[in-house]
Amino acid sequence: MDGSEPGDGQGFSRRDFLRGAATGAVVSSLVGQASAADPPAPSASAPIVSGAVTAQLMVNGHRLQVVVEPRTTLLDALRDGKAPDGKPIDLTGAKRVCDRGACGSCTVLFDGKPVYACSVLALDALGHAITTVEGLGDVDRLHPVQEAFVQHDALMCGFCTPGFVVAAAGLLKANPHPSPEEIRRGLGGNLCRCGTYSRILEAVAEAARTGKGA
Repeated sequence: MDGSEPGDGQGFSRRDFLRGAATGAVVSSLVGQASAADPPAPSASAPIVSGAVTAQLMVNGHRLQVVVEPRTTLLDALRDGKAPDGKPIDLTGAKRVCDRGACGSCTVLFDGKPVYACSVLALDALGHAITTVEGLGDVDRLHPVQEAFVQHDALMCGFCTPGFVVAAAGLLKANPHPSPEEIRRGLGGNLCRCGTYSRILEAVAEAARTGKGA
């Protein structure tokens, strides 16, 4: 948020992934315990396919069948993917903004750790638990982080908000009582063009303070 990148103590950041993107390499190093992470390395058992296939993803605790191609990202599968019967998946909470793994608006939880959905292939998500903002809460039962965002008016246009909420939920799950600096680092991979950072930080601190964020 302040131009700095959360690190893993060895000088690696999520944006380092972009430097190798042209080669198609998927980086497995994590940015930090609670900050959004680089795409996980493909599983050794990941299928090798050359055309569209039906994949079964575990999303928000439910098994979803979606037709994907090898190049389909997890973000595209969630937002625009279709089931074999043609029914849209329509999980549009993760937003496509930069589509370059730089802004964090497409953040989802991958086995509990925040990742950029635009930088993970859908087929690499097989066998892993994916949580989108829709899986955290809804209008009838908000997640504590969502409640704190409402209480602190921590949004303007709202386009980046789902990514921040998911990243914050992952942060507090891993570290229920983060310091202000740990919150800043944990959300360092998410950008807000409206500049609502102070209220976002207040909201996450409130969720941590009440002990409800995790």
